[in-house]
This record gives sequence, structure tokens and C-alpha cells, in this order.
Amino acid sequence: MSENKTISFKNIANEKGEYILPKLEFAYDALEPYIDAQTVEIHFAKHHQTYINNLNAALKDNSEIAKQSIEEVLIDLSKVPDAIRNAVRNQGGGHANHSLYWSNLTAASKSGSPSKDLAAAIEKQFGNYDDFKDKLAKTSIGTFGSGWGWLTVQPNGELLIESSANQDSPLSKGNTPLLVIDVWEHAYYLKYQNRRPEYVQNIFNIVNWENVSLRYEQALKAIKN
Repeated sequence: MSENKTISFKNIANEKGEYILPKLEFAYDALEPYIDAQTVEIHFAKHHQTYINNLNAALKDNSEIAKQSIEEVLIDLSKVPDAIRNAVRNQGGGHANHSLYWSNLTAASKSGSPSKDLAAAIEKQFGNYDDFKDKLAKTSIGTFGSGWGWLTVQPNGELLIESSANQDSPLSKGNTPLLVIDVWEHAYYLKYQNRRPEYVQNIFNIVNWENVSLRYEQALKAIKN
């Protein structure tokens, strides 16, 4: 990873005050054989887009909210009017969660490995990479129903593996997401049917560790500031 590389993982609204589908950094078939092209296309262009459409519809009379990134909105949902709070939590969470999911995937040939600092933090918190991988996999697989498995940074700078239901985000609990595994059935059912464990294990072959490591670096800087 380039030491000078910077990238924003925040999803901001356009000049019309509408959130938009982020650019996918890879072709639909780039994740094969681990995730098939049809699943990526439907998941990205249909499911993710629907969350954005519903979020924009919920905010059509609340343009002030859309002046923030959706990640900033999710950090403090108490500022969202009661009448639309659940919609923003669900639809906005769907937008933010999926955006992060896409950004932490890449072709297997480009997956790489955690940065030196992130690798050291993983070893400190979980013992070693294999133990980390096993714990994140078990947490993701064990998520009841639809949801997500996460690697996050807590406000004290320590790493945490956690899960969330539906479209809830760790941001709403004060934690910064680094890596996420989508375990909604639409993320894997065309290829894996009910074999969630196989899908989750295969995700580790296509993790974009450059982006995950950069998020870790940015999270630590934000904590220090």
C-alpha cells in the first residue's frame, strides 16, 4: 500500500441532495470463482440501488440531513426526525454497509495482506491471523437470519469482531467498520444456496486488504484527533 495514498470511504449526496450508487472498483466477474458475476450484478445494481432509492425517498422533505455523508448520519440517528428514523436506519444502513462491502472486495490476485500496523493489531487482539479469520468467520456464519459480520475499531483504538442484524451499522454504536461480510442470503444464494459457511470462508480469498488497512489508518488518525 502506498504511504501517500488517500481515499474517502464516506458516501456523500450529489448536488441534488441525493445519495448515489458508488462506483464499483472491479468488473462483475472479477470475484469469480468465489462470487459469481450474476450475484455481483444483482446485488450491486438491484439490491444496493434499491436501498439508495428508498433512502432518498425517505429524505425528500429533509434535505438538511443529506448534507452529511450517510456514515455521519448513522453515527447519531437521534438527530434524524422520529417519523423517518427507522427508514434512515434501515435504508441508510443498507447503503453504507453495502458500500463498505464492495470496497473491501477485490480480485483474488489483488487481495494482498494486512498492512504491517494492522497485522500487528490483529496479532495483539486475536493471537494470530488464523485465529482472527476463524473468529470473524464463526461470528459471520453464526449471525441469525440476515445481517453482517464485522471487524471494527473501538473508540479506544482496539479491534473488535462483532455482528449486526438487518442493516444496523457499528457506526451507531461508536465503532468504525474496517471489514464486513454480508450474510444476507442474496449475497451468496445463487452460487452457494444454503452453504453460508463455504461462502464466508471464501470471502477471505478476495479481501481488498489495501482498502481495509487504509480504513484502519484513517480510524486511528480520527481517534487521535
